[in-house]
Amino acid sequence: MRIHNKQYTTIWLTADDELQIIDQTKLPAEFKIVTLKTNEDVCTAISSMQVRGAGLIGVTAGYGVYLLAKNFPGQKDWQEYMQEECDKLLKTRPTAKNLSYALERQAKIWKNFSFNDALPKLRTEALNLANEDIDFCKRIGEHGKKLIEEIAQKKNGQPVNILTHCNAGWLAFTDYGSALSPVYTAFNAGIPVHVYVDETRPRNQGASLTAFELSEHNVPHTLIADNAGGHLMQHKMVDMVIVGADRVTRNGDAANKIGTYLKALAAHADNIPFYVALPSSTFDFSLYDGVKEIEIEERNARETEYITGYYYDEKGQKQVQEVRICPEKTKGLNFAFDVTPHTLITGLITERGIAEANEKAILTLYPEAKQYIQ
Repeated sequence: MRIHNKQYTTIWLTADDELQIIDQTKLPAEFKIVTLKTNEDVCTAISSMQVRGAGLIGVTAGYGVYLLAKNFPGQKDWQEYMQEECDKLLKTRPTAKNLSYALERQAKIWKNFSFNDALPKLRTEALNLANEDIDFCKRIGEHGKKLIEEIAQKKNGQPVNILTHCNAGWLAFTDYGSALSPVYTAFNAGIPVHVYVDETRPRNQGASLTAFELSEHNVPHTLIADNAGGHLMQHKMVDMVIVGADRVTRNGDAANKIGTYLKALAAHADNIPFYVALPSSTFDFSLYDGVKEIEIEERNARETEYITGYYYDEKGQKQVQEVRICPEKTKGLNFAFDVTPHTLITGLITERGIAEANEKAILTLYPEAKQYIQ
């Protein structure tokens, strides 16, 4: 997608085979490209959210396995080294299924080939994971566009108002995104759209990342406080909700950024269609009950106690500042995700099409998933 009218993906290998990312912790104040050289760099990038979003976490881990293999110290046992380093990657973020999905794909290589044979194969598989992520997200956009188009036809030229939560755009994947891919596809096709962007406390990924993406692509949008979504839906100012997901069970329960569940409840109460967009790499077919079985990441409480923004000083220079927003004695609690039960979800927008959020419909779309059911 575009940044300053130049095409980018979120992660890439340079001509010199260096792994580079866009540092998302700097956006929107600064556009910064970072080179990851070691497995420690990759682990830090994921855990600190320099890269974030289910798809991008997985692709970064895929590249990370190739990177750590390149750095293999010959005096160590190949498989012991790879297992130890991959375990570090797996522990960086517990909720996103795409992380283990990518590591499992790469493990099939390093567990079955020697270093010399595995290295080029690991590189190829990392590229495959990235290209698959792009392809799946592009197809999600094509399927989701049809839903937007149906609403647009009923509105006689008025914009389709779409509410989204957190960032599930191209910054959360290698390109295109999940929840925002239908928006971009519809917008590019000339369908009038407008996006209500939840700020998404505590890290403000909506305000800092989704708004940044939409601004760069010139998509009409409005930033709202997290608690405004219910009011907008109650007053019929929202036509549909589209969110992403970090892990979805085989019955359609969806873990997404904290606050998604509340939006789903409001949408259900006001009869607003609520869709979850995800590639198949986000499904966890081994799980059924998302509320009981999905591990929810608890992050540092500091993220709830402080907020970061930028301002312009007296010389007109942009400055970034972190400020505390609560009393010194107040301590925060910071669950990063919540689970929306499938009963509140109108449908799942996947690369294979749109399915109802229930086990039968999902297994019809993904019949190979039956092997994971015990």
